[in-house]
Amino acid sequence: MLEPPIEPMEAEQVDDIPVGANWQYEPKWDGFRCLIFRSDDDVFLQSKAGQPLGRYFPEIVSAVKSLNPKWWVLDGELAVPVRSTFSFDQLLQRVHPAASRVARLAKETPAIYIAFDLLMAGKETILLHSRLSERRRQLDEFSSNFKTTDRFHLSPFTLDTRQVQAWLKATGNNLDGVVCKQRESGYVSGVSPAFQKVKNYRSIDCVVGGFRYTADGKGVASLLLGLYDRAGKLNHVGFTSGLKGDERVELRKRLEKLIGPPGFDGDAPGGKSRWAPAGSREWKPLRPELVVEVRYDHFTGGRFRHGTRLLRWRPDKAPRQCRYSQIPQPAEKNLLVK
Repeated sequence: MLEPPIEPMEAEQVDDIPVGANWQYEPKWDGFRCLIFRSDDDVFLQSKAGQPLGRYFPEIVSAVKSLNPKWWVLDGELAVPVRSTFSFDQLLQRVHPAASRVARLAKETPAIYIAFDLLMAGKETILLHSRLSERRRQLDEFSSNFKTTDRFHLSPFTLDTRQVQAWLKATGNNLDGVVCKQRESGYVSGVSPAFQKVKNYRSIDCVVGGFRYTADGKGVASLLLGLYDRAGKLNHVGFTSGLKGDERVELRKRLEKLIGPPGFDGDAPGGKSRWAPAGSREWKPLRPELVVEVRYDHFTGGRFRHGTRLLRWRPDKAPRQCRYSQIPQPAEKNLLVK
């Protein structure tokens, strides 16, 4: 019997899609990585970091108990569907100490589980050392049990790189890229070259609506980015970092000349936080005069999911041209398999 915690197999990030008969490809879902352990009536949901998740997703625990097989271990992703997309913000709200709030959200916005690997199928059938092609064959058979619940889905896979390119183009509110797996590989804990991920990077023009100082106050730590909505309000959508030492100091001199209202007159950056060091979240508003082009990999819930990379300044672009309409909309197609 496999027992938690198990360090999951993780992907190396690469720039190009590996090609060959030994590779299979899957969507990279935008959610929480989760291993589920089922041993009779005992259910354990494990995060990528090895922490228990079950108390935050009672609807998934209940769905596990409704499945007929009593002994198994799955690897997959937790996600919260909201209309035609997955909401990462709703997913984050689940990790909360108040059981009453978790129970309310479980009813209002129930999560789903997307399975992409099977590590154990029965008390005597541990599949860690089996080839991925065999694990996937058994997972496909196992997924027939998902028909009894709307909480469990099977992640698709393909051997066709043309389908991979289509998934990359659909990167957005549901997908975070694609993952590439060697079909002859066993399940190896930790980062493995047999498991790779490719993200679809894009660029967009944003208004610089504010900035944060470095800890010593001598330079700029990050630029705060904004986009205009239909009402003409400038909303904070994320930040760009990775500025170099000399660039930070020179940029401070330039930006301090523009400090002043309105900054973000729509959604503004957060203020103080007990989770962040003192002063690290304080920011200065800027008059909306500067535009930058940044590289990003994922935009969901009205924000960049990760920090962006500054590509260039755009003095030729009017700030009012920086609107949400620049964000490409992914095709609303259900890729999940029951």
